[in-house]
Amino acid sequence: MEIKKVTIIGLGALGILFGNHLAKRMPNGDLRIIADEKRIQKYKNDHVFCNGEKCNFHYVTPEESCEPADLLLFTVKYEGLHDAIQAVKNHVDENTIILSALNGITSEAIIGHTFGRERILYSVAQGMDAVKVGNKLTYDHMGMLCFGDQKPGIISESVKRVAAFFEKMDFPYLIDTNMDKRQWGKFMLNVGVNQTVAVYKSNYGEVQREGEARETMIAAMREVIALSEYEGINLTEADLNYWLSVLATLSPEGKPSMAQDLEARRNSEVPLFAGAVLEMGEKYQVPTPVNQKLFDTIKAIESTY
Repeated sequence: MEIKKVTIIGLGALGILFGNHLAKRMPNGDLRIIADEKRIQKYKNDHVFCNGEKCNFHYVTPEESCEPADLLLFTVKYEGLHDAIQAVKNHVDENTIILSALNGITSEAIIGHTFGRERILYSVAQGMDAVKVGNKLTYDHMGMLCFGDQKPGIISESVKRVAAFFEKMDFPYLIDTNMDKRQWGKFMLNVGVNQTVAVYKSNYGEVQREGEARETMIAAMREVIALSEYEGINLTEADLNYWLSVLATLSPEGKPSMAQDLEARRNSEVPLFAGAVLEMGEKYQVPTPVNQKLFDTIKAIESTY
C-alpha cells in the first residue's frame, strides 16, 4: 500500500525541516500539520520560514475529522509528547505507520503504549545542523532519517513502504537493521554534544576542535558506553568515533536545541540525557560524575529563569 497521506505533529526544527521538504513535493492537503487553533492562527499570521523561504503548510486542528495518515511523524519536544499522542488520534488507524524523531530512547515505548508497538518503526534523525530562532529555521545540512524495525535483523513491509515513499520524495534516509544500537549511539551523542554546547554557551565548532569542551563531551559519551554494556547494547569506541564523524559534518555555527532552549530561558531536555544517565548509573552502580556535573550545571542555569 502506497503512502499518500502524511501527518506531522510538532513544528520545531525537525518538523519545519521535514515538513518544508515534503510540502514542496506532495499535493496540498496530503501533508497535514497538526496544531491547536491558537497556534495555527499564529503560524498563519507570522508564517514559518525555512532557509529564508515561506513554508506552505496545510494545518489541521486535533478535533478535525480527516482521513487517517499512512505515515505519522512525531517531531515534538519530549515534554509535549503526551499531549501530542492525544492530538493525533483522528490520524491513526490500523494501517498507519508511526515514526518518532524525538531525542532519547523512550518515546517509541510511550507512543506504543497508546497505539500499539506493531505500528511503530524505530527512528533516529541525524546529521542535521538546523537552528530555529522564533519562526525562522536555518540549516546547512538536512541530515537524514535512519529507521528500521524494533526487532533486529529484519526489514518488514512497513519499512519497505516508508523507504519507497522517501525515495519518491527525494528524502534522505537510511534503513538500519539494528535500531537499538543506532538509538543508543544517537543518545550517546546527544548526552555529549547537546549538554556540553549548552553548558559552554557555544556551538558545534567548540566541540569539533580540541580543547576542554570536547574532552568534557567525550567523557560524557564514554559514561554512556559503560552503561550500554549493562543494557545489552555494547557500544564501543568504534561507535563513539562514528558519531564523532557525524558531528564533524555539522556547520560549526550550528547548535543543538538544548543550547537554544537555555538561551531562550526555556527548560531543557536534560532529564532525557544526563537525567537518564544518572538513573541508569544508580541502577547499575556505575559512576557517572561527568553527567552529574552537566546535570547540576544545567539545572542551576534553569533555576535563574
